Amino acid sequence: MNQITDTILMVRPRHFGYNPETANNNSFQSNDTTLSTAEISKKALGEFDNFVAKLRSAGIRIVVVQDSEQPVKTDAVFPNNWFTTHEQGELVTYPMFSPIRRTERQAYAVATLESGFEINKWVHLEDKELEGRFLEGTGSMILDRMNRIVYACRSIRTDEGLLDEFCRWMGYEAVIFDAYDREGIPIYHTNVMMALGTTYVVICMDAIRNEEQRLILNECFERTGKEVIAISLEQMNSFAGNMLQVSNTDWTRSYLVMSQQAYLSLLPEQIDRISRHSEILSSPLDTIETFGGGSARCMMAEVFLQPKPVEETEESNSQMQGTQDRR
Repeated sequence: MNQITDTILMVRPRHFGYNPETANNNSFQSNDTTLSTAEISKKALGEFDNFVAKLRSAGIRIVVVQDSEQPVKTDAVFPNNWFTTHEQGELVTYPMFSPIRRTERQAYAVATLESGFEINKWVHLEDKELEGRFLEGTGSMILDRMNRIVYACRSIRTDEGLLDEFCRWMGYEAVIFDAYDREGIPIYHTNVMMALGTTYVVICMDAIRNEEQRLILNECFERTGKEVIAISLEQMNSFAGNMLQVSNTDWTRSYLVMSQQAYLSLLPEQIDRISRHSEILSSPLDTIETFGGGSARCMMAEVFLQPKPVEETEESNSQMQGTQDRR
């Protein structure tokens, strides 16, 4: 069981922008009205393409899916919230808080996965939206895949009961805690304050006010052999918790991927400690961070599925192209 992967799916956005529905509980978002909608979208597209190029140059396999023209999906660049994949061949799709974001669950994106990878089981959780229960993928859940532990902070986007159901179905143990920003607002997604690598964890312990919860987390990290690299609330606000460890395709190097803003917020001692475990790869994502309230980790959906044989993949791609031509 691997903690990290060498394959990432990313969605190239058509209409990136500010989503007022998510801004209700995402304090990391802000709306700079000096830029037009077109300017915001253009800047975000440039950041996305530059980011993909950097990841590919590091030897990381990137599967890029082009966002569809309609419906307009301002947050399509953050696919990790609506699906996860797992080494036994499972695809799980999740219930989303924002009605606009629910439209991101598009057949063409799943078809891209099905064309290249083996999917044995598709678990649908999106019907939970009718009950007002939400669980937003690896935004809500930090998965310790090797030790079968899910770390999650409570929020309107992370339903505790639904998390428990996920753990029963998928064979995980849940470690749930409460996390707040400096103003006392609950942190909307666990992955903005915590990033879990193979041998380390970057986490904003200052966001967790309950001493017992801190103790439980530290015990879990010690038991599973994770070095704790603490970040401050200020660094968290610069997206220094929104990072993802990935591998290159020949598994000779691992990278902790983050935004330029996150990297610049780190202290030399923190950089040194991270670098003992992984190389650091950063890229400017200022527009996406400002208007979307998410960063590098949110843009990367990990693919843990087994690749299909080359002949079968070529046949699937040909069939997909024929379908697109008929449209």
